Amino acid sequence: IFVKALPSATGHTRRMNPILRPATAADYPAVLALNLEAEALMSPMDEPRLAMLDRQSAYHRVVCDGHAVIAFLIALDQTADYDSPNYRWYRQRYPRFLYIDRIAVAASHRARKLGGLLYADLFAFARERGFDSVAAEFYIEPFNEASSRFHARHGFAEVGTQWVADGKKRVSLQIAPVTTQ
Repeated sequence: IFVKALPSATGHTRRMNPILRPATAADYPAVLALNLEAEALMSPMDEPRLAMLDRQSAYHRVVCDGHAVIAFLIALDQTADYDSPNYRWYRQRYPRFLYIDRIAVAASHRARKLGGLLYADLFAFARERGFDSVAAEFYIEPFNEASSRFHARHGFAEVGTQWVADGKKRVSLQIAPVTTQ
């Protein structure tokens, strides 16, 4: 995948060589900081919740630029013991799936195809393990246009909606098929 070059501290452009790897507990502070940075678009997360999600996850990977964690994705399968109303919605309707609980990319590294890198890796992971579908959601009230476009590019389609956050936000519940490509 092509990753755009980044300006260096001296103003010169350097080629970014992103490293995608499994997350470890040592990554928690960076993952929590990225989650906080994007919290308006996802639910809050503290360290105990992150540790629980990490234990429950089928997939938890980070993208690094050098040693810095600049993006992450956490996904759970249908066997997780998870209290998210969105996850439970899928669990009631689909016998087997991977659910993207959250993805975040550092503001300083957005528009560099890192979300696409994580999604491509997640779909490869899903194919290797025989999953038929990947589930995700994004806010439609208030409308998250960037996420709507991103998910459409990755083959997601709406299969339902629901109100969350005590009726303050509405999500579009989406499914994408896992193809053999």
